[in-house]
Amino acid sequence: MIHFGMVNYINTAPIYEIWKEQVQRPDWSVTEAPPARLNTLLAAGELDLGFVSCYEYAARPEQYRIMADLSISATGPVGSVFMFSSVPPEQLDGKQVLMTGQSDTSVWLLRIILEDFFKVRPQYSRGEIFAEPAPQDEPAAVLAIGDEALRLATAKDSPYPVHIDLAEFWHQQTGLPFVFSVCAVREELLARDEEGVRELHQTLLSCRDQGSQRLPEIAERAARRIPMDPSACLAYLQAIEYNLGPAKLAALEEFFSRLIQHGAASEKALPLKIFS
Repeated sequence: MIHFGMVNYINTAPIYEIWKEQVQRPDWSVTEAPPARLNTLLAAGELDLGFVSCYEYAARPEQYRIMADLSISATGPVGSVFMFSSVPPEQLDGKQVLMTGQSDTSVWLLRIILEDFFKVRPQYSRGEIFAEPAPQDEPAAVLAIGDEALRLATAKDSPYPVHIDLAEFWHQQTGLPFVFSVCAVREELLARDEEGVRELHQTLLSCRDQGSQRLPEIAERAARRIPMDPSACLAYLQAIEYNLGPAKLAALEEFFSRLIQHGAASEKALPLKIFS
């Protein structure tokens, strides 16, 4: 049995909708969860492989390899990873920033953007974005990702007039894409069943390729989950990339280098270990 983890956001729909249609393998079990939950399960060995925050690989690189040519990435705006702020980022020094608990990669991307590029050090906390805080605990800014960000970006009564798409800002500053998620496989599984991993890898690549050819139809299905306008959902999915080419490998190296400088990742995160 191979235990596989899939992110339960609509950004995986081009791969996962095809998977659900076509893959019927009793020896492959799938767990759907937010990225941070999948990170925990993979680190604990309760999953063998799956789409996890790229941060998870950088934190424990000795346990994993990255599966070639698969990622959840963007070159420019991604549309679902935002800092929503009541003030310009330059004024966030010492102020409270509430960050989603659903993704470690986006949390560190925001910290790197604020600390390395805007040169501010807010007070960070993690929790529910849509919880009602006491007036004295109202954050100056929030980090929201995935379906939460899609809802907040279109909210008419939002208290946050400043919206920063983190992937777009990263691209403007570095000239690189940003890789939010990689498909990581535990070394233990590779030692036990490398051929099984190779077969599952090829299945994911096939699902991705078919999904990219059926994107309008998949956007129609995924839009009902938010809910959102199907044409807006299609535009959103068209901005997300699922490969892991040379520019994205360079982006991972740049992000991991910064994580190491911040003391947030293992120095063994580089060089990257790729399974192909």
